[in-house]
Amino acid sequence: MTIKTFQLEYDAINNRNTFTNGDTIKGRIVLETDKEVKFMSLEFLAKGKASVRWTEYYGENQTPVYWSDEKYYSIQQHMLLKEPRQDGSYIIGKGKHLFPFSFKIPEVRMPSSFYSSIGRVVHKLKAELKQSMKLKKKTKVHFTFVSRADMDVPRLMVPQHGCKYKKFSFGSGTVSFDVRIEKIGYKPGEAINVTIEINNQSSRLVKPKLILYERRSFFAQGQRKLETHQIHKAKVDGVDSNSGRRTVAKVIPIPTGLSPSILNCSILKLEYRLQVYLDIRFTSNLEIKVPIIILPEVLDIRHLPPSYSDCGFEAFGNPAPPTRGTTPQAMEPPPSYEASAMYPTFPSGD
Repeated sequence: MTIKTFQLEYDAINNRNTFTNGDTIKGRIVLETDKEVKFMSLEFLAKGKASVRWTEYYGENQTPVYWSDEKYYSIQQHMLLKEPRQDGSYIIGKGKHLFPFSFKIPEVRMPSSFYSSIGRVVHKLKAELKQSMKLKKKTKVHFTFVSRADMDVPRLMVPQHGCKYKKFSFGSGTVSFDVRIEKIGYKPGEAINVTIEINNQSSRLVKPKLILYERRSFFAQGQRKLETHQIHKAKVDGVDSNSGRRTVAKVIPIPTGLSPSILNCSILKLEYRLQVYLDIRFTSNLEIKVPIIILPEVLDIRHLPPSYSDCGFEAFGNPAPPTRGTTPQAMEPPPSYEASAMYPTFPSGD
C-alpha cells in the first residue's frame, strides 16, 4: 500500500453542523502515505445540485424514465501552489500531509439539502488525486445546507383564516365552518393551535377531522410525480344536528426531524398542508386546506420583518469536531422516510 489515508475534513460552525448562504466552510484534505508518492494534481471541488429521476410503468414495453438536473454552483481549487517538476508531476514524501481549503457558499437562491428515492438536493465537497492518466483517487463528503431563501417570505408570522359553507338539498339545512391558525411558519417540535368554529344548522351530525401531511412534487421533461405522506391525524368531538354555533380547539404537534419546506427549486418542491374537514354522512366532505411552511431549526423567525395579511390563506453555538468523508458509509446521506400511499381525499392537482 502506498496511500494509507485520503480523506476530507471540514470544521462545523454550529452544534447542528449546518451551513447557509454566505457561510465559509474551512477544512483540509488529509493525505497519508507509507512511502514517497508521485502524482500529477490534487484538486478540491465544491458542488451544489438538485436531481430527480423516476420510471413510469405503462405496460411490458412502456417504461419511460423521466429525469432532470439543476446545478447551483461548481467550484474548483488547485491545491498545489509550488511549481511542478519538469515532467509536470509532483513528489510528496512519506508521512501525513494536510492541504487546507476554504470555500464560501455562494449567495444564490438554491434549496436546502434533501434526500428521497426520487429526488435529492446534494451539497458536497470532493477531493481528487490524479496519480497518472488512468489512476485517480477520489473522496467526498456531504454537508447539510439550509437555505434562507424560502424563509424570508413575508406573512410567516401572520394569522391565517379560511371558511366554507354548504347548503343541503331537501330542506336539510346548512353547515358552515371557519378555521384559524396563529401563523404559517413553524419549526419542527412546535405545535399548530387550530381553532374551528362550526355553525351546524342542519339535521346531520358533523365530525371535524384534521390531517397534517407532506407533499413532494418532482418535475422532469414536462411530467410531474406527486407523493403525499400523512404526518399526523386528529379528530374532535362531533357537533350534533341543529346545535347552532360551536367553537372547538385542537393542537397539532409538528414532529422533530421534518425537512424544511423547499419552495425555491424548479424540479423539486417539498410542501406541507393542514387539511381540516367536516365528515358529514351521505354527502361530500366540507374541507379547508392551509399551507404550512416548515422552517429550519436554526432560523429565528422573530427577526423577520413584520407584514400584514389579506383575508384567506396565502399560497405563499458551539464549534463541533471536524466531519470526515473517507468511505462509502461515511458519505451516505441522512435517512429520510419515504412517502406512503396517497390519502384518498387529497386531489392530485392540489
